[in-house]
Amino acid sequence: MSIADNLKIIHERIAVAARKAGRDPAAVRLVAVSKTKPAAAVDEAARAGQRLFGENYVQELVAKAGEISGPLEWHFIGHLQSNKVRQIAGQVTMIHSVDRLSLAQEIDRQWGKLGRACDVLVEVNIACEESKCGTTSADVFGLVRQVAVLPHVRIRGLMTMPPFFDDPEGARPYFRELRRIADEIAALAIPRVEMAELSMGMSGDFEVAIAEGATLVRVGSAIFGYR
Repeated sequence: MSIADNLKIIHERIAVAARKAGRDPAAVRLVAVSKTKPAAAVDEAARAGQRLFGENYVQELVAKAGEISGPLEWHFIGHLQSNKVRQIAGQVTMIHSVDRLSLAQEIDRQWGKLGRACDVLVEVNIACEESKCGTTSADVFGLVRQVAVLPHVRIRGLMTMPPFFDDPEGARPYFRELRRIADEIAALAIPRVEMAELSMGMSGDFEVAIAEGATLVRVGSAIFGYR
């Protein structure tokens, strides 16, 4: 099947999952994860109407953004080293993976040079897996308060990656916990902090994530095929 066909199927599945949860399908955005895929694949997806793309690696994102012309929106969704922030400053509209103050401070510095603010999500490692990045469920509240004072960083919500399960239902408690944490942070009414976005759910479990409140689902293999 073509990338256009795959996108059509994914959008239909998103709409069905949203309606089943009593939500407006328009409240869920698809982040097409194009890591390791050539610029031609991104172009093909763009021709099919996809505008939002997610990349995990700085050099790859910069290279693709330079090759592709058109009104695309890029999100950085992978682990980000502070010394590479300057390379994507101004090129991405959102960073999903802020997990420490030092990274947020560097984002603040680099976007400050542009006189702009960067939208970010705070990544929470709910399962405390050593193989994954993210702050803990206990520490996220303190991190949010620290990042909130940075003038060129806007916290828009949270992101998580649950453990892998053969059955998508296995991820549900982790998605539900992220939503609970977001609600708790929202109730604190911290100035300049919004909990408008929940980035959770990938090719194998995005429908469960939508049922638990996801607003951004990160889908790669179901669109572009397996690497």
